[in-house]
Amino acid sequence: MTTDSEHDVLDRIDEEGVEFLRLQFTDILGTVKNVSIPASGAEKAFEEGIYFDGSSIEGFVRIQESDMRLEPDPNTFAILPWRRNDDGAAARLICNVIDTTTGEPFVGDPRGVLKGVLDRAAELGYTLNAGPEPEFFVFERDENGRATTTTHDAGGYFDLGPKDLASDLRREIIYGLESMDFEVESSHHEVAAGQHEISFKYADGLTCADNIATFRAVVRSAAAQAGVHATFMPKPIAHVNGSGMHTHLSLFDADGENAFHDETAEFSLSETARSFLAGILDHAAAVTAICNPTVNSYKRLVPGYEAPVYVAWSDVNRSALIRKPAARTPAASRVELRSPDPSCNPYLALAVMLAAGLDGIERDLEAPDPVRENIYEFDEQRRQDYGIETLPANLGQAVSALEDDDVILEALGPHVSEKFIEAKRAEWAEYTATVSQWELDRYLEKF
Repeated sequence: MTTDSEHDVLDRIDEEGVEFLRLQFTDILGTVKNVSIPASGAEKAFEEGIYFDGSSIEGFVRIQESDMRLEPDPNTFAILPWRRNDDGAAARLICNVIDTTTGEPFVGDPRGVLKGVLDRAAELGYTLNAGPEPEFFVFERDENGRATTTTHDAGGYFDLGPKDLASDLRREIIYGLESMDFEVESSHHEVAAGQHEISFKYADGLTCADNIATFRAVVRSAAAQAGVHATFMPKPIAHVNGSGMHTHLSLFDADGENAFHDETAEFSLSETARSFLAGILDHAAAVTAICNPTVNSYKRLVPGYEAPVYVAWSDVNRSALIRKPAARTPAASRVELRSPDPSCNPYLALAVMLAAGLDGIERDLEAPDPVRENIYEFDEQRRQDYGIETLPANLGQAVSALEDDDVILEALGPHVSEKFIEAKRAEWAEYTATVSQWELDRYLEKF
């Protein structure tokens, strides 16, 4: 039997003239997948689900275990802004993946992984609020429609037109997001030419992850309609700033109060908040494997381009891994993890951030003193004196750290952790065996 919320969706389908529904989910690597059905099949999808072949999805199951079922979440219904026209509209529903063998949520569903960690937080009396700041580049396309690395403009940080030629594109993206019930807080040109940031309002953990997946789709679709290419690749151009996804995190208790705020404490950070950030620092290396999941991610995580490399926290500078932003109200007290990049699977990324922080709370970890100097200017000896470690230097090191971290492995579950590590080991091996253009330019005629 359909629920009240499902009936609301069916009513909206009729009211909005929706012709097709896209039932959306993600694979373990964070790639959005979808099955399209006629809107007339919506009620059946709610009542029975939609079956698909899980063996064709990266990291899901083997061929002999292939039957999976999508169960649409009615709370995620949204009209796709780039598919609304005179012939009708298209909408999407984000789905949970069900294992048809057991009838239970599929252990390899990233959305299910996040829900599991959110449930654990609820058992401890907390709900997660998260607010991301995803960055992206906009590039021209060549005469064949393929993406180039020629930037769409030559603007810089906070520039206006005419330098910021993508202001119209950002406006169209924002219109599209707002039509899907996003609350956009700000948008601006970022530091590098062709680089942009659009920040949207914080939300509960599951909604935030759904929003990130939706955001990337809206940005890419709007760019394609404008004849350009938007990419969330962390470092598409050498020697300029890469694209990050700084993520603001806070926990609220059962009374709806911000558990991170303590007016009487230094920086107004409660003991809960300090233990939470201590947990992230303690698990930073393994968290990096999930939040920075590509070979290219580590081209961004180098000193000199405003990306964090050092495992420390601060209230005043951005060279540390975690920053305590200023908060205008108690409800806004939060910590900002600055290492994630927008190529990550948002469900797994938020799951491991939360799991690391909860472990810090459960173990009552004590946060180190904040580092108020610019760590980029420290030499190795001074970093050692401060006890500051560095993030993994490459994907191979990050995956090794993940393999050694039982807390993060448990949060992911054995299926997801095994499949993720397997895929990333293969990616790293392929990369290390590849001869790059840099090597050819440097060595081919020299030796």
